[in-house]
Amino acid sequence: MIQINYIWGFLIIISLVTSCFTNTMDLTVNALFNGANDAINSLFSFAGSMIMWCGMMQIASKSGLTNIFVKLISPVTRIIFPKLKKDSKALKLISLNMVANFLGLANAATPLGLKAMEELKKMSNGKDATGEMCTFVVLNTASIQLIPSTLIAIRSSLGSINPGEIIVPIWIVSIFTAIFAICISKYYEKRGRI
Repeated sequence: MIQINYIWGFLIIISLVTSCFTNTMDLTVNALFNGANDAINSLFSFAGSMIMWCGMMQIASKSGLTNIFVKLISPVTRIIFPKLKKDSKALKLISLNMVANFLGLANAATPLGLKAMEELKKMSNGKDATGEMCTFVVLNTASIQLIPSTLIAIRSSLGSINPGEIIVPIWIVSIFTAIFAICISKYYEKRGRI
């Protein structure tokens, strides 16, 4: 497997060689430094928003608000994952992952998702992929979020006048995507393809 470092290194070398032959080395060097400056400026303007939202989400997590959400979504998770027992560790981890994604805690959602997959793998009787695994992956990918803080922070850092105006369209699209993805996963599960 080729590491991404080699690919990036190859692209940089090709760019430098091409700029030498086309006599545009000064433009390439200027673009290099301008890109680095833009990256640092975006990072600092983006970091403030991300720190604020991550702090808010950590408060929700520490206050027990996430546990309340887990209880609230348990009827939904039992419908989506009917083969999992109500008190199974996998179902609890899936619920916590969904809540973390919903609250915009992507850093917390990833390890929870990996642990949930490990639990689903233990229950799979040696199968590489089960219906529950596939459904969880598509649900996790759709990632319905109450506040898409990362996207709002990016829009804010790039000078958007109203960076939060995307919230409702994102809710609509992610809900429809999740429903469609779950339906497709369940359809293939019933046909015995997974």
